[in-house]
Amino acid sequence: MEVGLFIPCYMDAMEPEVGISTLKLLERFNVKVVYPFDQTCCGQPMTNTGCEKEASATEALFVKNFAKFDYIVMPSGSCTNQVRHNMNAIEQTDEVTHVRTHSYDLVEFLHDILKVEAFPWANFPHKVAIHYNCNALRGLRHASMSERREAFFSKPKNLLEKIKGIEFVELQRPDECCGFGGTFSVFEEGVSAKMGRDKVLDQRNSGAEFVISADSSCLMHQKGCAQRMGIPLRYAHIAQVLNGDIR
Repeated sequence: MEVGLFIPCYMDAMEPEVGISTLKLLERFNVKVVYPFDQTCCGQPMTNTGCEKEASATEALFVKNFAKFDYIVMPSGSCTNQVRHNMNAIEQTDEVTHVRTHSYDLVEFLHDILKVEAFPWANFPHKVAIHYNCNALRGLRHASMSERREAFFSKPKNLLEKIKGIEFVELQRPDECCGFGGTFSVFEEGVSAKMGRDKVLDQRNSGAEFVISADSSCLMHQKGCAQRMGIPLRYAHIAQVLNGDIR
């Protein structure tokens, strides 16, 4: 099995340690991982702002970089959702179809493809709240959605439950948006900040020490809100926890 690793542009610039944890974690399961060095963006910022056609060159480069791999894995539910469901600016060739149907978020890949049953090297003796990125939750179905009143399930929690010492706490509104929303946080700064504040207060009131998510973008937004509010919560990407890089 050969996997092409895509690291989101914001992660590459601001949280490269999450990309390193992702690579090391995949290699623990004897996956051959290749990182194409001329990768850039998945096209999500353009699509989110209604500029779908302007994403065509970015999408074409993505396909050029990743079409040859058995799977494409990325530590971001929002980027995965973009590739799988919104890569529409270019002609839908067989290569494009392959890329769209073989792109997986890290959580999906570990849970659904590799079907990992243990992370014996990891230990995390902390109270943890899980944050579900909106795209990962509703686009990729990482977990059950409260508005559907369906039976509970959670792929991130299922993976994290396999780690020694971890204790989960529940949020009052676990699948509510944190307000980041990519370019939404730029164009609707006030609304975004208020939504982030509400999310952080819910996390604090839950008794959590750490907030874990499969998306660094949401975590960066929440961490900034928590710091400005003087709330000493800690935030970590699920790759860092599963690989034992944070204890």
